[in-house]
Amino acid sequence: MKQLYTLTHSRRRWLLGAMATLGAGLVPVLGHTDGDNDSGNTSTVTLTPATTGITARVVVVGGGMAGASAAKYLRLWGGTGITVTLVEPNASYTSNIMSNLVLNGSRTVAGLGYSYSSLVSKYGITLKQAAVLSIDKAARTVTLSDGSVLAYDRLVLAPGIEFENAYGLTQSNYASQTPHAWQAGPQTTLLASQVSGMINGGVFVMTIPKAPFRCPPGPYERACLVADVLKTRFGSSTASKVIVLDENASIQAEVENFSYAFGTVHRGVIDYRPGVTGIRINADTKVVTYVDALMATQTINAQVVNPIVPQRANGSSAGGWLHNAGLNNSKDSSGNPDGRWCVVDVLSYESTAAPGIHVIGDASSCAMPKAGHVANQEAKICADAIIRLLAGQQPYAAPVANSACYSPITASTASWLSTVYQYDSVNRKMTVAANGGNTVGAKATEAATISAQNFRQMNTWFTTLMGDSFS
Repeated sequence: MKQLYTLTHSRRRWLLGAMATLGAGLVPVLGHTDGDNDSGNTSTVTLTPATTGITARVVVVGGGMAGASAAKYLRLWGGTGITVTLVEPNASYTSNIMSNLVLNGSRTVAGLGYSYSSLVSKYGITLKQAAVLSIDKAARTVTLSDGSVLAYDRLVLAPGIEFENAYGLTQSNYASQTPHAWQAGPQTTLLASQVSGMINGGVFVMTIPKAPFRCPPGPYERACLVADVLKTRFGSSTASKVIVLDENASIQAEVENFSYAFGTVHRGVIDYRPGVTGIRINADTKVVTYVDALMATQTINAQVVNPIVPQRANGSSAGGWLHNAGLNNSKDSSGNPDGRWCVVDVLSYESTAAPGIHVIGDASSCAMPKAGHVANQEAKICADAIIRLLAGQQPYAAPVANSACYSPITASTASWLSTVYQYDSVNRKMTVAANGGNTVGAKATEAATISAQNFRQMNTWFTTLMGDSFS
């Protein structure tokens, strides 16, 4: 197992390097080349899978940031004796990261597409284009929509999220009238079209659900970009408004920079209203009603409504395949079962409800943000743990994960947020680590300023992250 240890140790050194960089007060920038053309697979490096002597069948469900990364590193670190099958119904992946920039025309949905060709050709991963219908935990098999049945020794689930019907809206409303656009694709294009059609004085209303939700900085970033579009089109004194109805009591990420962006950069355009309840939206008239923090009912006549709606693990609704397998075992803030997410042991991301099944990415409940960079990190910790378990060892007892995220504030400036998480063996969860590894008073680090340099570095970070996951 010496070869496995060497590769794992290299991974830990990379993560600890990011931690040291954060301790020095700098954002961990992954990569060394700037560029704006980030579509497709950018890496030309050929990596050779390790020689471990392990033989096993691993099925990975979901080809997003978490699933693609897990499939790649299971083969790379586990060796050719591990057969990895990636199950994904779509032919390619569209990045949610950077998709808000479609709203101002600086990126396209097509340009955010990533294929699975490198995972297949470079690492020998088998791609199965199908959806999961059911899991037989006793037989350790997965039944797919094409009628095939896959046997597994270990199963990795990275199914992402699904969106609930909320605020009086349905899935049909999201697709054609009031897009949430929280899954990059046709709804992103629809929302961009709606924003481009706004008149001077028009009102854009966005709703933000109670946390947790995918990409904590994302809604606030989107509000800034829509405000920037309206100011660019109609002038800085535009009568148009971006009204943000947040069901949370306060901004959920990058509090200092988004507060500055709302109050200074986009002052007079963004109207942020936290602590709201009782949101109702009429998809036809675009009339929005809600109860404000003072318990008064308010009404807004909007031109565009962007409801970012409550989310849950994909397949976790009643009758869904994840629900039927009993893997959605999370509880709400009061300790009552809510079935929204999958609780895992963060040393391995193995489900606490089913041995041999691991859940990573947005679907898991693991005390870290639901974000693309985090999903990539979870995938690596999970892959390392699975390889150790297959070799008769225990998962590494002190994992470290780094979360870095850039947020465009205008068409040419951005901020960033970076957090290092380390394992707390007492509470058995990942916690924010401060300088020197001390967790007392630890919190995420924000960029000191909103700047054009951050915007350029954002492209570097994105290119490298996507290359690491898909190339």
